[in-house]
Amino acid sequence: MFDYQAPSQLLKDKVILVTGAGDGIGKTAAITYAKHGATVILLGRTTKKLEAVYDYIEKQQYPQAAIVPLNLDGAAEHDYLDLANTIESEFGHLDGILHNASLLGERTTLAAYDPTLFEQVMRVNVTSQLMLNQTLLPLMQKAENASIVFTTSSVGRKAKANWGAYAVSKFATEAMMQLFSCELEDLSPNVRANAINPGATRTNMRANAYPDEDPNTLPTAEDIMPLYLYLMGKDSLTVNGQSLDAQ
Repeated sequence: MFDYQAPSQLLKDKVILVTGAGDGIGKTAAITYAKHGATVILLGRTTKKLEAVYDYIEKQQYPQAAIVPLNLDGAAEHDYLDLANTIESEFGHLDGILHNASLLGERTTLAAYDPTLFEQVMRVNVTSQLMLNQTLLPLMQKAENASIVFTTSSVGRKAKANWGAYAVSKFATEAMMQLFSCELEDLSPNVRANAINPGATRTNMRANAYPDEDPNTLPTAEDIMPLYLYLMGKDSLTVNGQSLDAQ
């Protein structure tokens, strides 16, 4: 387990967008960032879940969060532009993006994979990340330093049979992270890009992928948060283009 010890106000005055913030790792990351002083923008497709995270942050008296209900599967260019305009008008800049939202898709062979589902997984897991980065980069360039954190997977580094579109999308995520990290060195040296492989974690997606596995044998999302904090904070300013394991 990554043993980074984050200062209590590591993210004070920072504005961080978290996708898939209504559940699982995204929910835990959003709360953890808020606990460490960040104003968190909660992006997800289910308003009720986002409101529950918002209410929890309010109850704990962390910095007030913001809610952005957005289905990344159906999002169009104007949706991303509207998001950028809203963030600019409300906050003026953006210090971080955690690309957490992902679809698992089917656990089947590529030869039998439903092309419609394949495209859906790629839209959520890959295209949305590109669109968010493109439209929000000008806001990140206004930050003193900013961090883009992608979510990768072991099946995005070495393919395993029957992981289908999910594996393809994570290979693409690795490539996107590497491209942004090297291109931003010249374009926006204050913005860095890295990726986290959370590993086997007690989430609904993991349960769907491994229905016969005992979830109580797995680390919780809270257990893997040290790396999520590290890559968003000042202690990782020199880390760029890395794909790191949370466990």
